[in-house]
Amino acid sequence: MKRIFMSVRLLLLVAVLALISNTLYCSEKITVMNPAIANPMVDRVALTERLDSLDGKTVYLVDINWGGPDAAYGVFEEMKIWFNENMPKVNVVVKRKAGSYMADDPALWKEIGEKGNAALIGVSG
Repeated sequence: MKRIFMSVRLLLLVAVLALISNTLYCSEKITVMNPAIANPMVDRVALTERLDSLDGKTVYLVDINWGGPDAAYGVFEEMKIWFNENMPKVNVVVKRKAGSYMADDPALWKEIGEKGNAALIGVSG
């Protein structure tokens, strides 16, 4: 983190020096963009404790729609088949997140929070 801020400060210093030297040698003005981060970094949240066992638990496999509706869903379906054959006491739910991969899906997160014990959320395929 400290290295990032030092890099940003160095870039800002170089931009200011370039602006100053440019003003000394010509009358033309330029606009310089500020590379500093506008928003502070987010607070870290600790991961939940690891489950002792998946037996009797509900695991959500969530396709985030990266790459379109056909990009990864089949892989999650194959993972569900594997769980059914190798860990039959685990209830696996395959879901596709609503909207694009960048959009939020509060209804799905609420469902997982209320009915799920674990979730694998991401891209596959």
